[in-house]
Amino acid sequence: MINPSPVINNSRPRGVVPAIFDDYFARGLLMRSAKKTTFVGAAAAAAIAVVVGCFLGRPGDGLQSGLGAATNANAQGAAPPAGAPRDPDSVDLSDSQLASVKVEPVGEREFPIEKQAVGSISFNEESAVQVFTPFQGKIIALFAKVGDDVTKGQTLFTIASPDLLQAESTLISAAGVLEFTTRNLARLKELYTTRAVSQKELEQATSDQQAAEGALRAARDSVRLFGKTEAEIDRIIAQRMADPTLVVPSPITGRITARNAAPGLFVQPGNAPAPYTVADIDTMWMLANVAETDSPAFRVEQPVTVKVSAFPDRQFDGKITTIGAMVDPTTRRVLVRSEVRNPRHELRSGMFANFVIRTGDPKRSTAVPLNGVVREGNGTMVVWVTADRRRFTRRPVTIGLEREGYRQILEGVQLGELAATEGALLLSNALATAARGQVAGPD
Repeated sequence: MINPSPVINNSRPRGVVPAIFDDYFARGLLMRSAKKTTFVGAAAAAAIAVVVGCFLGRPGDGLQSGLGAATNANAQGAAPPAGAPRDPDSVDLSDSQLASVKVEPVGEREFPIEKQAVGSISFNEESAVQVFTPFQGKIIALFAKVGDDVTKGQTLFTIASPDLLQAESTLISAAGVLEFTTRNLARLKELYTTRAVSQKELEQATSDQQAAEGALRAARDSVRLFGKTEAEIDRIIAQRMADPTLVVPSPITGRITARNAAPGLFVQPGNAPAPYTVADIDTMWMLANVAETDSPAFRVEQPVTVKVSAFPDRQFDGKITTIGAMVDPTTRRVLVRSEVRNPRHELRSGMFANFVIRTGDPKRSTAVPLNGVVREGNGTMVVWVTADRRRFTRRPVTIGLEREGYRQILEGVQLGELAATEGALLLSNALATAARGQVAGPD
């Protein structure tokens, strides 16, 4: 009789073999206890061998399950106790992770008290001139176009003026009368020496000559009002030829910003639009509409720093010249006008501008590089601090101004504390990953 008991291991843990093994194992015990025949015992042993062979032939179902259970048991034994406290705002980094994190003491920086706003560049209207013709007439020729830089006295356009023609005709006539009365007076003086004429006739000739002199001076002044020089007036008198061409020059040095003139157009003094508009572009206006709540911080003569997208690496300096007297009832904003220096004539009207106005003295306070401040998903700003350069703790902070790559810290960290200045985002991601693993662990 074959005894099947040596092949049965009663200490084998449950779960290593399938449930059918236990079934056959129980049958074998029953057969042995009942003292069955040798044939029945042999059959039971054969059945057990078949079951064990099937189990060993399927490692994915039995063996791996058993090894996995043992591995899990070992891992659970190596893990810290479930009740051990863990700081939810701290994370420990390995040596390889520490290579991506830079730690520096928290320092101080000066942050100027400033207000920022947006606006646009415009011509300085106090230095812009609308050029009208001083007298009516028809435009003959144009000598400048929009965008041209002109100097004071440079010809912009000419017109044929009937008023100038009349003034020059009067000048020529006055010059002829003076010449006649002067010769007549000289002749009467000679005749008076021989008593050929009376004293009354001499005095009358003298009066006529003086009146002619006055008329000529008045005629010269009239022509001078049209912009004629003394040399040109003398030439008109000498040649006895009137020139109706009136030259209209630029009254200032600047740039042509508008032209509404055309050859043959009849123009009159003061009739809009002006034939030309010239603006001095050495200074430009920066017009901005600032929030009503920010308006009390602005003062006339405050310095202004302006930047435009066309020149991102340059800044233009100026000062506030005008603050609006009223608040726009629709936008609740106040007009602030600044005068900006434009020495290279680079600024152009209509450019979009960002400007900064200093409203107070600089303030020295705690500062952290921008890469050391992280915005959490809920909007909280945090800085990662450490004492041993291995364990990092998340610290909520209150931020302030930003300047030259540093963020002002109003509250949350102290001067001299060690903080992650680079790799702070890595620390936040590591903490979030650890938190997700802790939540998913019990499952």
